[in-house]
Amino acid sequence: MSKGEEVKLLGVWASPFVMRARIALNIKSVSYEFLEENLGSKSQILLQSNPVHKKVPVLIHADKPVCESLIIVEYVDQLWSSAPSILPSHPHDRATARFWAAYLDDKWYPTLKSIAGAKGEQERKVRVQQVEEGIALLEDAYKKISKSKTFFGGDHIGYLDIAFGCFLGWLRVTETVAGTALMDEDKTPGLAKWAERFCEDDAVKPVMPDTKKLLEFFYVLRARFGGSA
Repeated sequence: MSKGEEVKLLGVWASPFVMRARIALNIKSVSYEFLEENLGSKSQILLQSNPVHKKVPVLIHADKPVCESLIIVEYVDQLWSSAPSILPSHPHDRATARFWAAYLDDKWYPTLKSIAGAKGEQERKVRVQQVEEGIALLEDAYKKISKSKTFFGGDHIGYLDIAFGCFLGWLRVTETVAGTALMDEDKTPGLAKWAERFCEDDAVKPVMPDTKKLLEFFYVLRARFGGSA
């Protein structure tokens, strides 16, 4: 890869959205430079590369920025088109994967994040129930989409595996903070086994944050910003 084609990724180690981009790059065996951002003082390169949202992740390839995690995943998949493919090959399968990814980003993960900030036990219980209902839906979706194979993407990690799997670290943190199991072998046996396999995959293992370290990061964020991630 020539200098003009160098790949850089602007991100924060604990961000599940940054993790998506890193997994995609790892699947495609793309060498890249990871530039850690400071949450308290955003770099000039980040502000110039993503002037609209001013958020990570940002992929910079051949000096051109690509923003938003799932857009980056698709970009990586299309540009480095060698196997294994990340997006499903069939149009309906691609549409289904994108639907569930949008559900995760727009509804499920925001609800998961809100558990830690719930005001009162009743509000916490309602949000926990909403997250559990979402996981039950995803358990059913996994059975249908995987077609009895290892991952949502079949024999290999695919688009929806990345979209959902990046949240597993924060799911564990939320379980610890809330004092309740949200996804386990009794409630969602398919997803429980899927999560184990996902975390042990060679493309995921190097970038999956340690739960203890992530929990410490959560408390720092809560003290500083009053939020989780």
